This record gives sequence, structure tokens and C-alpha cells, in this order.
Amino acid sequence: MGDVLAGFHAAWEFESDSVLIRYERGIRTPKLFQALGERRVPLEALARVTLTPGRRGTVVLRAEPRPGADPLMEVAAGQLKESCDPYRLVLPAEREVLAEYYADELRGRLTESGPAERHLVAAPEAPLRFKAYDGKASFDGTSVSFRWFWTGASSAKWKAGDQTFAVADLSGVEWRSPEVFEGHLRLLRRDADAPGVQPDQDPAAVVFGLGYGPVHESLPFAAAVSAAVRDRGPVAAVPAAAPRRDPADIAERIRHLGELHQAGLVTDEEFSVKKAELLAEL
Repeated sequence: MGDVLAGFHAAWEFESDSVLIRYERGIRTPKLFQALGERRVPLEALARVTLTPGRRGTVVLRAEPRPGADPLMEVAAGQLKESCDPYRLVLPAEREVLAEYYADELRGRLTESGPAERHLVAAPEAPLRFKAYDGKASFDGTSVSFRWFWTGASSAKWKAGDQTFAVADLSGVEWRSPEVFEGHLRLLRRDADAPGVQPDQDPAAVVFGLGYGPVHESLPFAAAVSAAVRDRGPVAAVPAAAPRRDPADIAERIRHLGELHQAGLVTDEEFSVKKAELLAEL
């Protein structure tokens, strides 16, 4: 088709085998859209297309992805607000006839509707990072690292220490939106049973608080990790050696460890072992 349909916050460019969605950058554009920038959606990734009346003199064109075709929507699992749906294009009502034309064109090109056997829409590219309430998460494409904040992490996470998980050791990702109560991102390990502890006590999870772990940062992160897990090759990559830490940061961690020790939350042995580990990072 090769034409462009511009709406509020995004423009869809229709190509012979895909739809290129370019999201606007602006104060009123949802931050998730700005973070995504643009996405190319192959037509084989779509199940159906609808055009419905919207609010306040608008119409809504929506393309529904096939289950499993898009890692972002797979991880979101229906938790996104309607206004943050990346497959939803809102247009002025006067463009309804034009929108219906493109909707019909798309419908005529769709051939699949069932679950996809593989991801058809590209995941956000690594490296990615974001700040949760109790730690900083980073993903380099081969491994995920959690570095705990002494002001937010539980004593259980401090005892376990900072964590690094190779993609090859993971079976999936569990994401709960920070816009709902007790949001979190949890890594599911292949060699472990279903988690029996709350995310704030699980060293394989980071939890979200007000202003920490926003959707536009944590969801693309979760989608990228999920895609890497699903599409991983047979040989696991070897994580790079961890960089040496700032001495001031190590000193602050030792001080907090001492506070946990004095409060009886860390035993003498645990205190000695963890302190030695921190000193070894200098």
C-alpha cells in the first residue's frame, strides 16, 4: 500500500508485508510510546483489525496481534491501560472513511489468526536498564543483573547479595505493572520450582514503588528478556566480569550491613561472609 495514516500520538505506514508504526514524541504522548520509538509489525503477526467509535469525536483503529507474536504484549498480559496500547491508533472522526479503507485493506491481507510459534515482532534491543524500588536492573542481551539499594531492599536480598542470571538459566519472566498494587519483575529459573516467597523477599525479583519501575522502562526490559529466553540458542553466553565498584559505595553497603547485624537480622557468620565479599569487590 505504501500510504500513511496519521492519528493522535502515532502514524501508521502501510507496506506490502508489514505496518510501520512511528510514535510521536511530545508531552501528551504516553511515555511507553516514546520509549518504543517505532515498531515494524509484520502482517503475519496480526490476527484481526477493528474500527470502532472512540471518545469525544474520535474513531479507533486497532490491530490485534496473534498470541505469542509480540513479546511486549505477551509480557504485558492485558495489564496495559487502553491509552498505552501500542496497537491502537486514535483518529479524528472526520477520518473515519479513510480509516475504514485502510482497515479493509489490512483485513484482506491477513492470513493467520492462531497462536504464533515464534516471535514475529522484534523485542526492544539491549542494553536496557531501569530503577525499581529496591534495586537497579540491567540487561546486556546475555544476562540480567540486579543490584540492590540499601534504602529499599529487604534483608533477605541483602543476605543473598547482588544477582546475575544468565539467559540460558531462565525459563521466563513474570511482570506485574507498577500501576497496580505490588508490581514487580521476577525472573523464573529453569532449575527452580515455582517461587514460594513474595517478590520483595525473592533475590530473583525487583519490586516497583511509586515512581520506581515505570511501565515505559520496565515493560520493554521485561519483553527483551522474555524474547531472549524464548529465542536463546543452544550455547549459553558467558557473562562479562563485573566491573570494580566505587569504594564509597562499598563502604556504604558495609555500613548498612552492620545496621542489619546490630538489628539481629544478619548473623555473625553472615555478616563476616558478606563483608568479605564486599571488600573483595574493591
